[in-house]
Amino acid sequence: METDVLIIGSGIAGLFTANLLSDKKNVILITKNNIDNSNSILAQGGIAAAIDDNDNWEDHFKDTIIAGKNHNLEETTKQLVKGANEAIKQLIDLGIPFDRNEDNQLELGREGGHHKRRIVHAGGDATGKEIIKSLINHVKQNITIHQRVMAYDLIIENGKCVGTVAKNDLDQLIIYKAKHTILATGGIGRLYTVTSNDPTITGDGIAMAYRAGADLADLEFIQFHPTMLVNEISSNSLISEAVRGEGAKIINDKGQLIMKGVHPLEDLAPRDIVARQIYNSIQSGEKVYLDISMIPNFRQRFPSITKLCEQNDINIEEGKLPISPGAHFIMGGVKTNLHGETTIPRLYAVGEVAHTGVHGANRLASNSLLEGVVFANKLAKYIIKQPTRVVDFSLPTLIKEDLSLPSLQEIQSVMMKNVGIVRGKEGLLTAKKWFEQFIPFIKAKHVLDIPIEQKIKLNMITVGWLITTSALQRTESRGGHYRNDYPDSNDKLWLKRCIIRRRNENESYQTENAFTTIV
Repeated sequence: METDVLIIGSGIAGLFTANLLSDKKNVILITKNNIDNSNSILAQGGIAAAIDDNDNWEDHFKDTIIAGKNHNLEETTKQLVKGANEAIKQLIDLGIPFDRNEDNQLELGREGGHHKRRIVHAGGDATGKEIIKSLINHVKQNITIHQRVMAYDLIIENGKCVGTVAKNDLDQLIIYKAKHTILATGGIGRLYTVTSNDPTITGDGIAMAYRAGADLADLEFIQFHPTMLVNEISSNSLISEAVRGEGAKIINDKGQLIMKGVHPLEDLAPRDIVARQIYNSIQSGEKVYLDISMIPNFRQRFPSITKLCEQNDINIEEGKLPISPGAHFIMGGVKTNLHGETTIPRLYAVGEVAHTGVHGANRLASNSLLEGVVFANKLAKYIIKQPTRVVDFSLPTLIKEDLSLPSLQEIQSVMMKNVGIVRGKEGLLTAKKWFEQFIPFIKAKHVLDIPIEQKIKLNMITVGWLITTSALQRTESRGGHYRNDYPDSNDKLWLKRCIIRRRNENESYQTENAFTTIV
């Protein structure tokens, strides 16, 4: 199949880009499950935007940099926060029913790391659902959508991306030929046992980009959301940070406030700090809860979370929700510039799969949906300006294999135990050794024609190995990367220093002014 633009993924970044391109380009969007399977549709909190009269983009920028532990690319981060008001306007124009107060002004919530109320939300705690529902309705008449089609590998011809090899749920191979190929595949949350992510989020875009030879950056920085609803029934249901923004407190089974004295913002401290404090309490044998007893009209303000609690036999009238941290967001990804271009011509990345540098070492709450809209705008404008090109094309080499791979649960167990919230050299080396038994498949130079379930596991193994080995190289703690053998940040050695991964004989890392080969 041939198209101007191929978009892989159906979250906010992919759908918004498709919407912007649909009247200028022929667009095909493929997604490995249904079009409404994404992390975006699960997003509860909202979108950060400095729209209040007492707020400004400089304060939003400052909060983003502080949360990111000064690892952010500052000029790109300014583009993110400066673009927030226009992003909200675009979404309102699409018909998103953002919540408003009695004066018909946008109702603003507050989340961790924000010093002001600047979270625009819809449906109480159903922001992502409202946005994705509207975007799907807008694009489905104007683009071609292929559901239950999994992208396997990118096709590189003369150093340029010309499309992808994919497979549908009937095990049929499909070759997509495209002038522009966009990765919008989301993150890596399902590499971990406890996660907020949709079951489809297994690092596929990062793995494909690695095999194609694109630069990847900052893969060691994984954000664990502090408050996942955890009991005998569930370990993968998110409780939005907006609940703490409305006054909820984190307590242990003795009723003690575990964030008191830990950080000036206490329960609204940046996510990495709160997640580690909860993790340490659980490791010491305590049970941890979110105390919601002080929030009036909880059911009305948080209908989605109320429904989750009911589905998991948790009585919210008792005022205590059992919680644990879970994998939520990867700050790193496929390295891009401001226009979404990767290091491979005609290959682009947008949304969580991309590394724009705006999140630093730890993403500020509600900057993810914002990133999807702001950088979709920049990417779409860039592609529209590009001249029409003839796509050179030859079929890639496909090798049928029957791989012996571990179960999803085994992969998740290795990651959770050794490459989780707290890491150390011993555990990272254990994980590295385990992953490297699969190195011949990780670094294969041809498309492995294997069943979809095997391809998913191979992608998880590839990304797990990349995260593990990147975490070994960064000998400090910063944001979402915490090592108990290097518990402090080392600005002299690591400030603004990015670990870059590229498939070649010697993996390497670099900074803005230095390049060093890792032995």
